[in-house]
Amino acid sequence: MEAILIGFMGCGKTTIGKLVAQHLNVPHVDLDDQITAAAGIPIKDIFAKHGEAYFRQLEHKLLLQQMAEHGILSTGGGTSAQPENMRVLKQTTVPVIFLEATAATILKRVCNDQGRPLVNQLDQTDLIALKQSRQQAYQACADLTIATDQTAPDQIAQQILNYLRQAVD
Repeated sequence: MEAILIGFMGCGKTTIGKLVAQHLNVPHVDLDDQITAAAGIPIKDIFAKHGEAYFRQLEHKLLLQQMAEHGILSTGGGTSAQPENMRVLKQTTVPVIFLEATAATILKRVCNDQGRPLVNQLDQTDLIALKQSRQQAYQACADLTIATDQTAPDQIAQQILNYLRQAVD
């Protein structure tokens, strides 16, 4: 991987990951898509049929596999909050970029997204509390943090590209 994007749901990991990958002419991999493909069912069904523990085991396995591949990896919102994943992300030489957004921005972006199991299970207060509970893990793993609230995806992608160029030099 050339870079790994982490952050809470709705912060722009997939959108920005695709833009960075296009600029670098490398594949973009969405870890949630990999999980869905491996399980053969949508994430909400994985949670419903097998539970979060099964989902997290599959997520960890696929994270390790994808880190050995070429491209830009967009992780799920809870990926880096899991202790085994946090350890791997802190130890990797691949740049880990934390995309941050305020609770208000995240609520606006995800409030009607039926494909996110946690959005369907939690009210706004609990969703904000979940974000806050993961904040320290995101920060601990990150080599770079970028706020996504008031910045266009193209501009954020450019910040990441500039950072990656500097990291190579």
